[in-house]
Amino acid sequence: METEALALAHEVDFSMWGLFARATLTVKLVMVMLIIASFWSWAIIVQKLLQYRSARAEAEAFDQAFWSGEPLDGLFDAIGPAPDGPSEKVFSAGMTEWRRSHREDGGLIPGATARIDRSMDVAISKEADSLQKGLTVLATVGSSAPFIGLFGTVIGIMNAFIEIAEQQNTNLAVVAPGIAEALLATGLGLLAAIPAVIFYNKLTADSDRILTQHEAFSDEFATILSRQLDS
Repeated sequence: METEALALAHEVDFSMWGLFARATLTVKLVMVMLIIASFWSWAIIVQKLLQYRSARAEAEAFDQAFWSGEPLDGLFDAIGPAPDGPSEKVFSAGMTEWRRSHREDGGLIPGATARIDRSMDVAISKEADSLQKGLTVLATVGSSAPFIGLFGTVIGIMNAFIEIAEQQNTNLAVVAPGIAEALLATGLGLLAAIPAVIFYNKLTADSDRILTQHEAFSDEFATILSRQLDS
């Protein structure tokens, strides 16, 4: 009897596709949802890694240009009215307000320093939204995917027990396929959640570092402009 059960178990397709094909509709929907969530997470991860690398390279190049000794007006004119990089956008926001704060006679409109600071803060806030866009998806996938997979596992095991009861048979050929299908849902949930959690933490830290650099530059730039105002 055991030899017959083992022979039947060997005939069962335990490949990923075979387990998916035999699963019930509910479990299939759970698996498809988790696979989509995994691909979505990896798309966001790759996009953010490229975006952050570009932002760091742009910030390094801009810092070299800013501290090269070139006049700020010349640097602003070279960047143009529609800068591409995040550091250039913060600088452009401050310089734009600096120029707008000058009257036609060359004097400064009162409150220029506060307006310049607010302009750069707004630019930094916009860059923060761009840097952090999509991270909530990673957080959601990382926290919910294991539970979605567990739901699929519970449904799969429940169906496996129902099949055992209907066939009045508990041999390996009957039990193993249902349990394997159920556990596949949990495996897919972990497969989606683990990279999402790891990269969410990494990307959040990278985003915070980039924003901290922007804020530090904003303070340094405001200090330079304030010094010119006092002189």
